[in-house]
Amino acid sequence: MCKGLAALPHSCLERAKEIKIKLGILLQKPDSAGDLVIPYNEKPEKPAKTQKPSLDEALQWRDSLDKLLQNNYGLASFKSFLKSEFSEENLEFWIACEDYKKIKSPAKMAEKAKQIFEEFIQTEAPKEVNIDHFTKDITMKNLVEPSLSSFDMAQKRIHSLMEKDSLPRFVRSEFYQELIK
Repeated sequence: MCKGLAALPHSCLERAKEIKIKLGILLQKPDSAGDLVIPYNEKPEKPAKTQKPSLDEALQWRDSLDKLLQNNYGLASFKSFLKSEFSEENLEFWIACEDYKKIKSPAKMAEKAKQIFEEFIQTEAPKEVNIDHFTKDITMKNLVEPSLSSFDMAQKRIHSLMEKDSLPRFVRSEFYQELIK
């Protein structure tokens, strides 16, 4: 157990100092109203690959949820559509699982696994996804010792549900119909 700041690793001390400086800057009162103005960039940069897809790309989404999810514009359109229906929890869970698979640190993996479980899997979770009890039980057992595949079964079930239910609704929606005009 650490005793005082001297026992903290060097990088932790540096990080703590950075945070203290940033908080100090944020807590200072501005000298004038001009200090409250956030600078505006004349030419806002567009994020890469958020441009409207070609007609061919958009048409491929009708038959492939994976192609839709791999395209940033398609993903954003799909998410907007699901939000309009108040049914974005499945997509948010799928994205959380994809992010989870990129974690290298076992400690961060355990922390993220707990967060995903509490947000999407546990009964009465704020964004509870609709998975069967068998899948829920397997997922809970996998979380005893979290690994990169802990959520695989649940993620596949949700992917299948989106493919069979959400994707056909999206393809019939105005969101999608506008894209393929």
